[in-house]
Amino acid sequence: MVPVVRTLQSAWPETRLTWVIGRTEAALLGDLDGVEFITFDKQDGGGGRRRVREQLRGRRFDALLLMQVALRAGLLSRSVPARLRLGFDAARSKDGHRLFINHRVSAHPKAHVLDGFFDFLRTLGIDQREMRWDIPIPGEARERAQEVVPDDHPTLVISPCSSQRFNNFRNWRPEAYAEVVRHAYQSLGLSTVLTGGPTDEERRYGEAITRLAGVPVRNLIGQTGLKELLAILGRATVVVCPDSGPAHMATAAGTPVVGLYATSNPDRTGPYLSRRWVVNRYPEAVREAYGCTPDELAWGQRVRKPDAMDLIRPGDVTAMLATLLATPRAQRLRPPEVR
Repeated sequence: MVPVVRTLQSAWPETRLTWVIGRTEAALLGDLDGVEFITFDKQDGGGGRRRVREQLRGRRFDALLLMQVALRAGLLSRSVPARLRLGFDAARSKDGHRLFINHRVSAHPKAHVLDGFFDFLRTLGIDQREMRWDIPIPGEARERAQEVVPDDHPTLVISPCSSQRFNNFRNWRPEAYAEVVRHAYQSLGLSTVLTGGPTDEERRYGEAITRLAGVPVRNLIGQTGLKELLAILGRATVVVCPDSGPAHMATAAGTPVVGLYATSNPDRTGPYLSRRWVVNRYPEAVREAYGCTPDELAWGQRVRKPDAMDLIRPGDVTAMLATLLATPRAQRLRPPEVR
C-alpha cells in the first residue's frame, strides 16, 4: 500500500490522507510521513468500530477508498462519512462489499493485489506510479540489524511460517528448510537467520530447523519487532519464505525473495519485484486438487490440501538461490509488466 500512498501524495500534494489501519500494522507503518493514522484493533470487533467512529465524528471526506473486501472492513467503513465510496469491481467483490460502496473501479481480470490497489488511483484519474516503500526505520532497529547481518556478510533470511489461519496449509516442512539451510551454508556461502513471530508453531519451526540443519543458524523467531524485522530483511542477501507478510516486507526493503508457492497463486500475491524467483508449484497443486488448470479456477482460489507444499523440493529452492546469486545485484529486482 505504501507506493499507492506515495503516488497520491505526488499527484495531489494538497490532499489530506487518513488511513484506518490495524493495530499490528500500525507498529510498522504508523509513522509514515504525511498520513494521519486511525488505529483499529481487529480483536475488539464492535468496540473497535465504535472507537474509530468516535475519532471521526464531525468529519467529512471527499472519498473513501475501500481497498479490502472482507465484511469486517465493510462494517468498519460505515464509520467513514464520504461522498464517494469507491470499491472493487463485481468480480473482485465478496462478503457484501457492494453494500458499502457507491462506485466501482474498472474490471481488471487476473490482477496482482498491488495492481488492484492502483486501479483505485486510475479511477480517480491518476495514471502515474511512485514505486517507493520508504518506511521509516529507527536508529536502534538499524543497529540491531547491523549486528545480526554485518556488512559484507552474505546472509539468507528464512521466515518459515505464514499467519495461522483455518485450513491455511502454506507452511513448508522444517526438514525441507533445514536442507536448504545446509546447502546454502556449504555450497553458496550464505549464513542463515531465522525470523518470525512468537507463536508456538513458529517457535517449533525455529527449533526444528536449527536442530536438523547441522550448520550454524541464528534463530531470532519471536525476538524482533516489525521495525527490526524490516531492517534485518533490508540487510539480507536474499529472503526465503512462503506466501506471507515478510515476502512483501522484504520487497519494501529492497531485498529479493525466493517465494514458496503451492497453495496460493503467485501471480496474484507473489513478491511484486521478485516474481521471477518464485518456486511456483501452484499449477501442479491445482491439477491434483481440482483436476484443472489455474485459468479454469476463480482468480485467487486457494488449494486446501495439507500436503500441497510438498510439491516444492529442496532442490528447487537451492537451484533458484544459485541462479539468483549468479545474477548481477542490480538486476535481481524488477517490476512485472502490468496489463
